[in-house]
Amino acid sequence: MAEAGAGVAASLDGVLVRYPGRPPIGPVDLTIAPGEIVALVGASGAGKSTALRLLAGLEAPSEGVVGRTGERTGFVFQAATLMPWADALTNVALPLELAGAARFDARARAVEALTAVGLGDRLEARPRQLSGGMAMRVALARALVTRPDLLLLDEPFAALDSVTRRRLIEDLHRLWAARAPRPAIVFVTHDVEEAVYLAARTVVLDGSTGRAAATLISPGPLPRPEDWRADAGYRTAVEALAAALSRAMPPLPAKADL
Repeated sequence: MAEAGAGVAASLDGVLVRYPGRPPIGPVDLTIAPGEIVALVGASGAGKSTALRLLAGLEAPSEGVVGRTGERTGFVFQAATLMPWADALTNVALPLELAGAARFDARARAVEALTAVGLGDRLEARPRQLSGGMAMRVALARALVTRPDLLLLDEPFAALDSVTRRRLIEDLHRLWAARAPRPAIVFVTHDVEEAVYLAARTVVLDGSTGRAAATLISPGPLPRPEDWRADAGYRTAVEALAAALSRAMPPLPAKADL
């Protein structure tokens, strides 16, 4: 992984990924500015999760360069992936303890992170005692406890009901705005409304090649004003993104003659 250029939090520069038995993904060019929130949308298999793994350093490209500026990365997966035998406090403190922090300091920061996501009263709860939304809050606190420069989220709210998803997006905006400096965020989703609401910019990946097919800017400030989902600009942006995503979908296979 190379050092990103000035004014860049992370980047993919001509990145190509080859997997056995399928066409390569890319080349992909993507630049994330410090403090920017970017959403990635595209068909299943377009390379959205691959892009996150590349940015996190969990996967190496076959070609091209992955650039990073900061050293700390937080990652929230589709499932909460909590240790089932450990309480919320222990789960959140784990990244700090693995990095060598003293146990007292790690747990103090874990309490702070859990309180920030609204779970200051559930420190001793095991994952089985938490709802899906609460478990995802713990996962978010675990990703934020290291105070990351780059936060990567891979469809973390997909399995949650719409009300819980909206609350978690509002919480994510609040936590992002409270940090100084603000972390860069890359958020993968299949939901165009979620993408427009959450991100300042959405990149559409082509369903056949994984290349960036379109980039759309979301109107309005972040965090969003109250009732912004009813704003005409929001609805227009959602429809424009839905149309761009439709154009980027892979062609349907030809029907066989009967």
